[in-house]
Amino acid sequence: KICEANGARNNAYTSNDVTVYQDWFPSSALSTVFKLEADRLRNLSFDPKIIESERGVVHSERSLGVDDSHSGRLQEQVQATAFVAHPYGIPTIGWPSDIEAWTLEDLKSFYGTYYAPNNITMVLVGDFDPKSVLALARESFESIPAQPQPEPIRTKEPEQKGERRVNIGAEAQTPLLQFAYHGIAGSDQRRPALELLARILTDGDASRLHRVLVEEKKLAISADSYIEAGFDPGTVWFMLSLPAGGDLARAESVFNSEIEKVINAGVTQAELDSARNQALAAFWRGLATIDGKAHALGTYAVLQGGHERLFSAPSAYEQVSPEDVKKVA
Repeated sequence: KICEANGARNNAYTSNDVTVYQDWFPSSALSTVFKLEADRLRNLSFDPKIIESERGVVHSERSLGVDDSHSGRLQEQVQATAFVAHPYGIPTIGWPSDIEAWTLEDLKSFYGTYYAPNNITMVLVGDFDPKSVLALARESFESIPAQPQPEPIRTKEPEQKGERRVNIGAEAQTPLLQFAYHGIAGSDQRRPALELLARILTDGDASRLHRVLVEEKKLAISADSYIEAGFDPGTVWFMLSLPAGGDLARAESVFNSEIEKVINAGVTQAELDSARNQALAAFWRGLATIDGKAHALGTYAVLQGGHERLFSAPSAYEQVSPEDVKKVA
């Protein structure tokens, strides 16, 4: 209510690695938003009625995004199978039993461990005077006590020695195929090469997998990819949606063949140039708004080796060679 009264709005999201709170507001509300965020850190209210209400909200979100989604259900099972040791194998939203069983003390413990000034990165973009904002930040946050640094994840995922396979039977017209490869961390210098490889394979009608699987052989109706690059090495996903009654075995065989071609023969300079242009266009489009700038700064600062890397990101794409792409494949 306070946000809306000041022309502001807010939202949040959680990933495998971070929780992000977002505020969008006119500069006139700067002091008010700082006070609200400092209060979130210092004095979070644990109201049992609201906690039970939120338990229902999370159950509903899980039902919508996982249990009632063929793609979400398969992805959760593939993720849990890909990681046998690292906590990346645990779904961010939790298993149903987690949601049903969390207690008030569980939430307070998590809050006390992670919601501390020494575990937060704050990003501010927009119409403000930097010196005044730094003074306001000190005034709002400096007196909030630091907490012991959260324990690092010491578990390292052991090397996988062979393929793992998940089959899920469901009442569905459209068969799905998902492939998850162990990948890299967000700070890995090979991330631009991996992103360009994914674009060469799945970005647009001219991409390899779309051209072969969708247009030429009619084995799929879509081919997409997604790279998880957080604190620790994540997974690189390829997702195929097949037509009703589609041939899963043949689609998988053709997919594997296309991946092998990249591993053995690499990519052409023309493919690389096209993917680079797509990546650079997406990069600059992402910085067109203050929200995009804030998101990029925060992502680089926390997950991709430091905010300074944001300023050299275009040249990092420019320096990727066909041999780099072949190596990362």
